[in-house]
Amino acid sequence: MKKIPSKKARITWREEQDKNMRIIGLDYGTKTVGVAVSDALMITAQPLETIERKSANKLRQTLARIESIIEEYQAERIVLGYPKNMNNTIGERAEATEQFKEDLERRTGLEVILWDERLSTVEAERILMDTGVRRENRKQYVDKMAAAVILQNYLDSQAHEGQTE
Repeated sequence: MKKIPSKKARITWREEQDKNMRIIGLDYGTKTVGVAVSDALMITAQPLETIERKSANKLRQTLARIESIIEEYQAERIVLGYPKNMNNTIGERAEATEQFKEDLERRTGLEVILWDERLSTVEAERILMDTGVRRENRKQYVDKMAAAVILQNYLDSQAHEGQTE
């Protein structure tokens, strides 16, 4: 028997949707940051761009670009991929991501949610293969597609939570 969501759960989910809020998804790496954005109803995630981190001031320039994306899309929240190890431990990449989260929160004033990103790049590669993107072209799309996978997983979990509480 299907569980009917409580009135409170239905109202909470509906209120969130009525805001027409967008969420930015990020796949943070040492050389690039993949960026995705949700639709206004927070149902789907679309890959947006890959920010190259090549310069000496790469953190400052990366944060500035993310701020401009937040402003352009009027985002109210950020979902940041959290690279836990497969055995659920926290490694160097996860620690760097935690620091980046603090920098993002301080710079943007927005809530930044760490979201488990294990196997997101593998899934992004599979999606690109399934859609016929040639191997030599995949590298330019994989980071923003991984960001979309991370954000979509978050959106799906929120929709499911709002319908089952």
